[in-house]
Amino acid sequence: MRRILPTLLACLALLCGSLAAAAPAQAEDNPPEQWRSYWVDAFNAGIYTPDQVSTLIDDALAVNANAVIVQTARRYDCFCNRALYPRTDAAVDPAPYDPLDEVIAQAHAAGLEVHAWVNVNTMWNSTTPPRSPDHVFNQHGPTAQGAGRWLNKKADGTELVGANAYVDPGHPDAVEYIVSAIRSIVAEYDVDGINLDYIRYPDGSAQTTHSDWGYNDVSLARFQRATGRTDIPAPADPQWSDWRRDQVTNLVRRVYLGIWEEDPGARLSMDAITYGFGPQSVGGWESTRTYAEVLQDWAGWLDEGIMDTVVTMNYKRNWNPDQARMFAEWSEFLADAQGERQAVNGPALYLNSVADSVAQANLALTPTAAGNTAAGWSGYSYANPSMDVATNGREAERQRLAEALTTGPDAPFAEEAAVPDMVWKSAPSDGHVTGELALRDGTPLDGAEVTLIPLWPGGERHTQRADGSGWFGFAHVPPGRYLARVDLPDGVAGVPLTTVRVRRGDIAEADFPALHAPR
Repeated sequence: MRRILPTLLACLALLCGSLAAAAPAQAEDNPPEQWRSYWVDAFNAGIYTPDQVSTLIDDALAVNANAVIVQTARRYDCFCNRALYPRTDAAVDPAPYDPLDEVIAQAHAAGLEVHAWVNVNTMWNSTTPPRSPDHVFNQHGPTAQGAGRWLNKKADGTELVGANAYVDPGHPDAVEYIVSAIRSIVAEYDVDGINLDYIRYPDGSAQTTHSDWGYNDVSLARFQRATGRTDIPAPADPQWSDWRRDQVTNLVRRVYLGIWEEDPGARLSMDAITYGFGPQSVGGWESTRTYAEVLQDWAGWLDEGIMDTVVTMNYKRNWNPDQARMFAEWSEFLADAQGERQAVNGPALYLNSVADSVAQANLALTPTAAGNTAAGWSGYSYANPSMDVATNGREAERQRLAEALTTGPDAPFAEEAAVPDMVWKSAPSDGHVTGELALRDGTPLDGAEVTLIPLWPGGERHTQRADGSGWFGFAHVPPGRYLARVDLPDGVAGVPLTTVRVRRGDIAEADFPALHAPR
């Protein structure tokens, strides 16, 4: 035994030494999870040529980023060649150059994720129309008539604000196009996700407590049919505001489940409004300009699970005391509101010095009183990395920002990090249900209520309404067998019941028998 003991001790020492030696390598193999990215807009240099893309990748790696949010569909024009959106008129290298393909190839080779940034409700912003006859502005803009006109409209009849034209998310045909176009990007390109911008009603309302937008003729007629009203609602009408807000949420739900059908692992993120002071100072979430003025319920989308990652446009000047307080309030609300999903704090680099941007990054990643912290940071923007660009130049300010973020005692990104896993997608515990409601002649059952009734004791019921195309969807419901029931509108006959089986990670289709209006 005395001879064996020294041998055992020596082996233990060797084993401990091996484990200690392996520890740093293991730490490198399993870096902490924290989103870090630049927003890369397509109005400035960054993806117009392969050389610009190479520089972008180097600059992203310099700040220890792990992702880039790259503007792909800018104003219904695509910086890509194989999507439903027509190719952009911007001065990118001629085809066959494909900016999105190039970004994906170089970024993935460098270990960076690529999230295709899509502007949802901004149709066009130039007095010169797009060259492509297929562009939405040419097909469904100011020259279109009747239901073919998708333009959003204010209560006073205004459609164009300067050269800016917007799409009304209450128009069913516009929704169909948006969802199909986004799905085409996911289907055709190896993107890691889609980032939705302008997923809301436009700015420019007369008041901050409601929206003046949404008066497209088709949308207004849908609201009147849904409510039985015959009047034109005032912008501050609560029922009208709720209906319009629901149109944006319905669109988000449909995009979310549409992306899931194309690629269950792709991430859906969005750029979230944070105007003014946070909910803590204005009377709660529903009193914020985000919820009331631009009708964007991103906190509700996180709660429902139809948004994987909210990236707040927390654009505040750190050197301004009021705005510094706004930044802190929204940072706290963001971290606490993310629940079982993820939220990324997105400060405005262009409004701050490098030192202030570093201070905001550190605050953004500081745990709240409840112990929560944002899932990460995204800087807006790559093109303008500080307020001192005009004086010092973009390249010099990018280098200063990279050094400040990655070196020194206050550097928040001194070590590399991985994009956080989405366990609800990598290891799903629930599933989804979609379906469409229409009469035999193709008329959609707009607004029909559908209820999922679990066929086991104690299960929770779920209710949704069909959108303007008759589509409905339930995201993240427990697996099992359900009875799906539709409340048929007056004058519609048919069998309003069907069964559906929900499996983990899958989308089940609730197929109702053909419905019809009695003759």
